[in-house]
Amino acid sequence: MRKTLMASVLVPLVLGQAAPLQAQSATPAFQNSASEAQRKAVNNQATAELFYMIQQLQEDVRRLQGKVEEQQHLITQLQAQGRDRYIDLDQRILDLSEKLNAQPTAAGAGASATPAASGQGTPVATRDYRAPGAEEQKDYNAILDLIRNQKAYDQAISSLYEFIDRYPEGDLTVNAYYWLGEVYLAKPQLEQAKQAFTIVATRYPDHRKAPDALYKLGVTLDRLGSREDARRYMERVTREYPDSGAAGLAKKFLSSASG
Repeated sequence: MRKTLMASVLVPLVLGQAAPLQAQSATPAFQNSASEAQRKAVNNQATAELFYMIQQLQEDVRRLQGKVEEQQHLITQLQAQGRDRYIDLDQRILDLSEKLNAQPTAAGAGASATPAASGQGTPVATRDYRAPGAEEQKDYNAILDLIRNQKAYDQAISSLYEFIDRYPEGDLTVNAYYWLGEVYLAKPQLEQAKQAFTIVATRYPDHRKAPDALYKLGVTLDRLGSREDARRYMERVTREYPDSGAAGLAKKFLSSASG
């Protein structure tokens, strides 16, 4: 009787002790499964964030490419406008020059044949250039500041074209053409420099900038590789404007070229 009672007491105790042991043995496996799920969730979130960042970067690149294309289109337009403006101004000056050449050169017509420099050069028709007004002089000085002090050559070129368009056939207009040649020479855009210096040298031979333009035209041709043409222009400077500072520079050029 006592044995049966003890057995009935011990069996539940043993069973009660075994149940927690089974529960404890199942806990690590459950924890491992939960940790794996968490890692997968973290990885999925990181992948999603990375994918989102890549999309944002691609969008930024597309936006920047669009801006670059817009800027390139704008530059192309400005270059075309500059060429068209130059051609238009050049044609207007050519037309006016032809009209002036068609007029009689009598004293009453406002022109007379005089030597180019000291009486030894080739006679050219002189004319009275329109004196600049206060606003015109101010605009011109601002352009010189862009060239000499700021070295803002592209801005100076645009300003020079605008100046020539706003103040045609003035005294400072010839200067503007000359400085256009100087800026193009400095960039260097030699063909454009050649055109600007040619306008001054051939259409305004009586202007004070003509000897300098003729000399710089020779320099430009020399840089373009047209050495023989450059030499001829330098000889013209010494022959047509013998007392000018440009003539002295031309003589040095010819001396160094022959040496």
